[in-house]
Amino acid sequence: MNTDNSSTIISTALRTLDIEIEVLQKLRSGINGDFCEVVEAIHRSRGRVVVTGIGKSAIVAQKITATLNSTGTPSLFMHAADAVHGDLGMIQPYDILLCLSKSGDTAEIKVLLPLVKGMGNTVVGMVAKPDSWLGKQADHLLLTPVPQEADPNNLAPTASTTAQMAMGDALAVSLLALRGFEPHDFAQFHPGGTLGKQLYLRVGDLYPQNEKPGVQLETPLHKTILEMTSKRLGCTAVLGENNKVAGIITDGDLRRMLEHGQADMSRLKAADIMSENPKTIAAGALAVKALEAMRENSITQLLVEEDGQYVGVVHLHDLVREGIV
Repeated sequence: MNTDNSSTIISTALRTLDIEIEVLQKLRSGINGDFCEVVEAIHRSRGRVVVTGIGKSAIVAQKITATLNSTGTPSLFMHAADAVHGDLGMIQPYDILLCLSKSGDTAEIKVLLPLVKGMGNTVVGMVAKPDSWLGKQADHLLLTPVPQEADPNNLAPTASTTAQMAMGDALAVSLLALRGFEPHDFAQFHPGGTLGKQLYLRVGDLYPQNEKPGVQLETPLHKTILEMTSKRLGCTAVLGENNKVAGIITDGDLRRMLEHGQADMSRLKAADIMSENPKTIAAGALAVKALEAMRENSITQLLVEEDGQYVGVVHLHDLVREGIV
């Protein structure tokens, strides 16, 4: 490894982060009454948020659109250059235009805004300079001041896009809080992938795929071992009266029994080697809660109950298979 190159790489990377951290600190001054007015205007609106921009700002606008939609604020992306070639028809009455521009003086923005304002829509400008053309024409401002970009030439959009991204997140999360958006609401918009499964997949969706090992308190040891072997889950529930869980026997319990060398194992019953008060989980619990319980207790399976009755076993392998882990 070239020592001189490493020094340059590290110093440049740290300088980039320092500049962007400074920009984020300055962004705090923009969280004020004007910011509250924007949030409340969107919250009251009967329309959507149409997010637009040019160049790198357009890319950030697409991300803000996705974040707004996923957190309960209907939104769509419209490229500012395409807007004047037909896409302006995307904007409907009551929609609010959120326009991103570092300079606020982009030619496409200057063409677009008078058209949108002529339609009677509210315009929110996310801009670095309040005295820019966008800053003066917008109905509301979200200021994202950027003393300098992170690149040595002060040209490539770096710190400015970081500021826009962060301001967009602040806007979306503030709207989320105002709406009282809950995890079950979030799940409606994220049904796919690992995140979706964490939000909606329940223990009751998993345990029916497994066998249901179970023995009684008086079941002889050899029959208990056969039950555990045939059901292939490394455990069995030990049941008392009315199908109530009295304990659990795992592979570990069997190993500990052999290590202790208990005499005359032919006379042992399930009740003699079971672990009392096993960890259980309700069938209606989220699968991710089962994972948390397994991690907290350093175990690989939980007995599942429904209305106080033993109904099956959920295993760590089930969670791995579904991508929860």
